[in-house]
Amino acid sequence: MATQVRHPIWLPALKTPGAHTFAILYAVESFARASVSSVIPIQVYDVLRDEQAVSLVYTAVALAGISVTLFMPLLIERFARRWVYTAGVGGLILGALLFLTPWLWSQMAGMLCRVMGASALSITLNLYIMDHIRKTQFMRSESLRMAWSTFAWTGGPTLGVVLYVNHGILAAQAVPIVTGLVLLCLFWFFRLSDNAMIRPGTTRPASPLANIGRFIRQPRLRLAWLIAFGRSCFWTTFFVYAPILMVTSGQGELAGGMIVSAGNALLFSALIWGWAGRRFGARKVMSMAFFVTGAMLVAAGTAGSEAPIAAAVFLLLAAFFCIALDALGSTAFMRSVRVWERARMTAVYRTYLDLSELLPPLVYSVTLAFFGLGSVFVTLGLFVASCGVVTFVYLPKRM
Repeated sequence: MATQVRHPIWLPALKTPGAHTFAILYAVESFARASVSSVIPIQVYDVLRDEQAVSLVYTAVALAGISVTLFMPLLIERFARRWVYTAGVGGLILGALLFLTPWLWSQMAGMLCRVMGASALSITLNLYIMDHIRKTQFMRSESLRMAWSTFAWTGGPTLGVVLYVNHGILAAQAVPIVTGLVLLCLFWFFRLSDNAMIRPGTTRPASPLANIGRFIRQPRLRLAWLIAFGRSCFWTTFFVYAPILMVTSGQGELAGGMIVSAGNALLFSALIWGWAGRRFGARKVMSMAFFVTGAMLVAAGTAGSEAPIAAAVFLLLAAFFCIALDALGSTAFMRSVRVWERARMTAVYRTYLDLSELLPPLVYSVTLAFFGLGSVFVTLGLFVASCGVVTFVYLPKRM
């Protein structure tokens, strides 16, 4: 028959994609990104030698990346989702190649490719998860996904800095290139299927502005976005300014990579936070996590460069509680979004990551003009605490 397709014998033996499938993909993707997460800000700082200028560079890149995220549904509806995911992996690899060049413009282009690649991977993977994981299993799936990425975010930043310091940028950027190729092979091996409701080229896609308006009119989605934005602001600040704090306070570049790795080593506690969310409710756990994270950030900012070791301890405590938001936060969106508009709403939801890379550095560039580096963490702490108030007041108790 014309509809029959012959596959190799081993392909039908693959299990239906489940939580472990997405955990594996996310872990490999995380390693590709984490391995240079501490190298990039140090490399840009080495070029500019100015903290405020680094903030402006991150702001410019994030601003350019927002449009890519908002137009992602057009690509998903025009092409098969698997090709968008493949292009996302290509973006990570291309970004690594651009970082091998010594010019500032190529560094910024590499950062933009990373943003574009991460956007494509995040949106498509979330769509696959919502297709294959039941709503009642979202907490378990997300906590498992965070836990599996522990090794990547623990060893990756330190490995990248060690390679960068001892062997140069070529050795450091070789890691995301090789890991990206491994991720591509795994993705095609798992043969994830597209949702039948998303057919390339059969309907006229809605404009990004229409998608934003539709998203804003839904209170649950607005709240889910704020939760994700608050936690993402923490990690953006942690990845960029914690290494800079270590360098400017005389602790060295290796210490900058080690503090990021130490914070990410706590990702394994996502399994504990997932259990806590199922036991006590996501609303209580997430609001508490916001409050404690904010308090620790204020303490870290107060310690600042004068007491960098104490500041590092407070930042690690903040990371521990913020992981609760990583493990539970995305469930607020996954349980609220309607099936038929998942692609479009996921793209708008994903802007939390782009804006968390855009707005905080922009705010910090102002505060750094008047205060020291500690003001970055104090400012973030106050915002994170306000997110906790909104979460506690508006997140449904049954969630």
